[in-house]
Amino acid sequence: MSKKEELQKLKEEVESCSRCALHLSRTQAVFGMGNPESRILFVGEAPGYYEDLQGLPFVGQAGKLLDKLLGEIGFSRKEIYIANVLKCRPPKNRDPLPQEIEICKPYLLKQIEIIQPSLVCTLGRFALHLLYGKKIPISKFHGKVLPGDIFTIYPLFHPAAALHQPALYTPLREDFLNLAKILKELKSTPPVEKKPTQITLF
Repeated sequence: MSKKEELQKLKEEVESCSRCALHLSRTQAVFGMGNPESRILFVGEAPGYYEDLQGLPFVGQAGKLLDKLLGEIGFSRKEIYIANVLKCRPPKNRDPLPQEIEICKPYLLKQIEIIQPSLVCTLGRFALHLLYGKKIPISKFHGKVLPGDIFTIYPLFHPAAALHQPALYTPLREDFLNLAKILKELKSTPPVEKKPTQITLF
C-alpha cells in the first residue's frame, strides 16, 4: 500500500471518529493535506472556524501568513505536509484539553509513521510539547534544532500567535529564513530508507 493509500485509509477513520466530545460540535474533521512523500511535516494546534468549514488545515488568516512565510523561502503547500494535534475544532477555538490531545495523539503519530518526515516543524506550544515529550518554553526554544531518534523537531511560533501579538512576527519570519538553510542541508542528505514500525516519544 502506498503512503497516499495509507493516509486515505487513516483519513476515513478520522472522519468517522467519535472518541471524544469534539465530534459532536465539529462540522467536519480536518485530517491534513500536502505531499505524502515530503520529508518536511508542519504540525499545528487544532482546526479553527474556517478549517472546520472546509475540512482543510490552515485556510484562515493564519494559513495565509503560513503560505506567505513558506513562499519567502521558496516553498509551497504542495511540497510539504500539514497536520494538527487535534483533528476537530475545539468550541470557540479554545485551547486543546489534555484528554483531547491524548485521545487524538495516535492519529498524528500514525501520520508521522506513514509520511516518515526527517524534519517536523511544530507550530505553537501544543505541538512542541506533544512531539518533544517535554513542556519546554517555546519562547526559549523557537528556531532551535531539537534532534530526535526518528526525526528532528524545529519549533516555531504559531502564525495565529504572530497575528494576535505583532511582536512575534519578526522572530517567526527569522526562524523561517533559518529554516531555509536547514532545508537546504536536508536536501543534500539522503532519506532514511528503513521505515519505523512504531513511534514512541515518551
